[in-house]
Amino acid sequence: MIGCDVYFDQTIFYPLGGGQPGDTGWMRLGDQTIEITDTRKDLDLGIRHITAAPVDALLQVGATVTLELDWARRHRHMQMHTAMHLLGALIDAPVTGGQVGLAKSRLDFDVGDLKLDKGVLTEQLNALIASGADLGFEWVSEALLDAQPELVRTMSVAPPRGAGDIRMVRIPGIDYQPCGGTHVHCLGEIGPLIVSKIENKGRQNRRVHLVFA
Repeated sequence: MIGCDVYFDQTIFYPLGGGQPGDTGWMRLGDQTIEITDTRKDLDLGIRHITAAPVDALLQVGATVTLELDWARRHRHMQMHTAMHLLGALIDAPVTGGQVGLAKSRLDFDVGDLKLDKGVLTEQLNALIASGADLGFEWVSEALLDAQPELVRTMSVAPPRGAGDIRMVRIPGIDYQPCGGTHVHCLGEIGPLIVSKIENKGRQNRRVHLVFA
């Protein structure tokens, strides 16, 4: 079946971006349930919800619908995304890329001469998770980031400019950086992880893979 795109003025769905997949779930209109297979950004129209089947006959502009996330999938992304902040804090090198996944995620680092050990990283990562620290969220001006460019750790994804203040994610004593992704409330919510593989992706680039234990 061919689906269609639906745009809402409000949504709980996270659109594809920053290495994190778009949310999936369901749209409910009366007794009708329509599957949402992906969520994307549209610079002109807003947040694009892609449905599994046509909904033209069901929806009218101004209609009220209920959106329901595939919460299990979203929560896995939240766990992984937060864990990637921890991994970035443990490896003192610029981040050159990354991808959040349900079962496996990765971060790429420009490590220079830095040597990485997956066993040591796994132990350090789980020690941070076991601390159970709460995450904090705040907003800062673009001017602050201009004055402190070192706060932006990711070389491949820059914070959005021109839209007002920028959201910062703080993990006390561990990490503080701009990020628009989804995160858990506290580190203990992540659960144990394993650094499963470290790949050589060039003379100085290393790809570090994370999986749930």
